[in-house]
Amino acid sequence: MTPPATTRLEFDEALELFQNPYRRRLLMTLLDHNPEDEADIPGDLATTDDEFDQLIIEMTHTHLPKLEDMGVIDWNRDENVVTKGPDFDDLRPLLELIHNHQDELPDDWL
Repeated sequence: MTPPATTRLEFDEALELFQNPYRRRLLMTLLDHNPEDEADIPGDLATTDDEFDQLIIEMTHTHLPKLEDMGVIDWNRDENVVTKGPDFDDLRPLLELIHNHQDELPDDWL
């Protein structure tokens, strides 16, 4: 039996990306987009007006750089859009599992 192909992301790294709700929402948003689609940041992620300012700071200085460094997204800073990165498909099975069972998860998980 041939062992499964390895991916660039380790499982622990993948779980680390899911530790923050903003990153989870962004990854789930990108799952539903076609590869050529762009996600508007932060418009696709902010749930309340109060969350907006904090979201801008955290996404710009922490979350987007982390996701980009790990190859999961490509981030155009000038236009403030992200697309799926070269290693996004490493996360796809986990994202699809969460997406397919989201109604079974606690509300604050996504």
